[in-house]
Amino acid sequence: MFKWLILLLITVPALEIWGIIAVGSWIGGWQTFLLIVLTGLIGAYLAKSEGRKVWEYAQQQMALGYSPTASLLDGIIVFAGGVFLLAPGFITDIVGLVLLLPFTRPVVKRWLYLWIERQIQKGRFLFFTRR
Repeated sequence: MFKWLILLLITVPALEIWGIIAVGSWIGGWQTFLLIVLTGLIGAYLAKSEGRKVWEYAQQQMALGYSPTASLLDGIIVFAGGVFLLAPGFITDIVGLVLLLPFTRPVVKRWLYLWIERQIQKGRFLFFTRR
């Protein structure tokens, strides 16, 4: 796991820099800068609006006496998508959009749920509770 993290921390910024330079040479420096700022603003707006929807849905579930498990996963995914969209670069913007858009989020949520379930079955997922 640590090796994958180190690999991601090296390759993703390198690919982002390459992408920004490539787009800058294609459409121009100022246009690339404005595109990066625009995606950041759109990301902040999307994260805020989708986060609000997730929060309201979680409140409805709790008011009905249900555990808001699906809403918690949605909230984690929306938060991660917002962080990805606020980071400068086009690869992280694509990942952020996939995480934030309401029609792609269920696929990611299902994958995350299955991953967590496998980690619990393997005994790699620890729960800490406060008394």
